[in-house]
Amino acid sequence: MIDERISEYIENHTSDEDTLMYALNRETHLKTFYPNMLSGKVQGKFLEMVVHMLQPKRILEIGTFTGYSALAMAKALPNDGLLYTLDNNEEIETFTRRFFDRCGYGSKIRFLLGDALVLIPKLEETFDLVFIDAEKAQYSDYYEASLKKLRKGGFILADNVLWGGKAVFTAKNPDKETRGIRAFNDFVKQDNRVEQVMLSIRDGLLLIRKL
Repeated sequence: MIDERISEYIENHTSDEDTLMYALNRETHLKTFYPNMLSGKVQGKFLEMVVHMLQPKRILEIGTFTGYSALAMAKALPNDGLLYTLDNNEEIETFTRRFFDRCGYGSKIRFLLGDALVLIPKLEETFDLVFIDAEKAQYSDYYEASLKKLRKGGFILADNVLWGGKAVFTAKNPDKETRGIRAFNDFVKQDNRVEQVMLSIRDGLLLIRKL
């Protein structure tokens, strides 16, 4: 989305990953089919900073993958905080849990496998922060489900809202993921229950506050 030299400059002026996060980043790139799904150093540090700023007690993450973003957020949670991270890919469970077990703050993480739209209504929690980074065609559904569990004044962060530019530039026959992202962005724009700002970090982040 931006010049490679600018990306490198941003990376070089962002605090380095700790040893575990670096190992997870590297192993994800070596051993998974879609390593670009990982949040990465800049976005991971941004998520960590958001948690430091907001000091939430309960975080909901929709889309775990190898656990990079979950670790980034859980690292900044207070000791009595909890992060629920949901994913439907059972094949990645062993890989991901291994890093949760190594981090030293894994007791703050609740890793649940299954369909997020089935799991979310069953969670007996009110969340302060939600991070959406799962099936793009279902973003609007994830948004509605999580908004019901979000406290007034709480925040939602949705990843990939630029979708490699495809959310912006017109295509005659957009794929279902592009249609899903566009529909989500447009829906949030007209939703009077929230206010929002779109950020150009990585592949686009939409920061939403529940009114």
